[in-house]
Amino acid sequence: MHAHAHPHVPAGPAADRGEWRLVVVLGLTTLYLLAEVSGGLLTGSLALLADSGHLLGDVLALGMAVAAMRFARRPATAGKTYGFYRAEVLSALINSVVLLLVAIWVLYAAWERLSHPLPAVEAVPMMLVAFGGLLVTLIGVALLHSQAAESLNVRGAFLEVLGDLFGSLGTLLAGAVILLTGFVAADALVSALIGLLIVPRAWALLHSVVDVLLEATPRNIDSRAIEAALRNDVPGVAAVHDLHIWTISSGFVAMSAHLQSSGRASADVLHDAQRLLRERFAIEHATLQVEATDHADDGACCVADPRCFVPTAVPLPATRARSRTMPRA
Repeated sequence: MHAHAHPHVPAGPAADRGEWRLVVVLGLTTLYLLAEVSGGLLTGSLALLADSGHLLGDVLALGMAVAAMRFARRPATAGKTYGFYRAEVLSALINSVVLLLVAIWVLYAAWERLSHPLPAVEAVPMMLVAFGGLLVTLIGVALLHSQAAESLNVRGAFLEVLGDLFGSLGTLLAGAVILLTGFVAADALVSALIGLLIVPRAWALLHSVVDVLLEATPRNIDSRAIEAALRNDVPGVAAVHDLHIWTISSGFVAMSAHLQSSGRASADVLHDAQRLLRERFAIEHATLQVEATDHADDGACCVADPRCFVPTAVPLPATRARSRTMPRA
């Protein structure tokens, strides 16, 4: 006997709760981008221009993040049964790539400046513009910090703004060095440091996005622990196979598995398994198939495929083992 459960899909990803924060930070960042570009051109500061390049990436990323959140609220269709939740993931992918490109541009611009005669830099206006950026980024960090752990989009935006914070502090430091010592190269050196700070953050975000696209098990979930809990703590479950856990979008984890029942009613096994997954592991959307010990699947089950992960090797009854034998060509 087979039984399936499809709990209600969440009304929206956890990232939606941070949308208004993103909108506010987007507005502030856009205004400051214009001010920083003007300041960089007027003062001749590469650090300001480098930071404005980073801000341009921020504006694009924040804009895409807001658009993706709103797009994700569109209802599911027959062709897109999970709706448009993955729009958030695609936005974060573009965000991470833009960050890496900005870092490459900043590092190249710093190398170009250091390899040629250094132009004059107006230190005082440079520091005033950088101080304004510091205030803007402090507001952005405060707004996004609480939601950064719940959404790839908000996390990407938070990392962007955090990078701006370091950029503003570095630009202030470069301005102070130039003002006190006349060491103009400090401007290019700080811009290179800003570029280097961007790279690991962008790479970490890209790694998280790729994990979602590859449908990897979320890092905060132990698939072996889930398999053991289903097998040991749900009465009537003799074995678990075809276990898959993946992320649809931030805060939306999905799971599927086959449960081999030792004779208990499928409806009761299904009820207890769903309750365990929801209460102990916070998995709301699980599709479970309850099978009898003599269930035959004609070799279609994933256990027969060495590419698939089986948490625990459980001896199969002879009838079941025979049913999994693939015919030889």
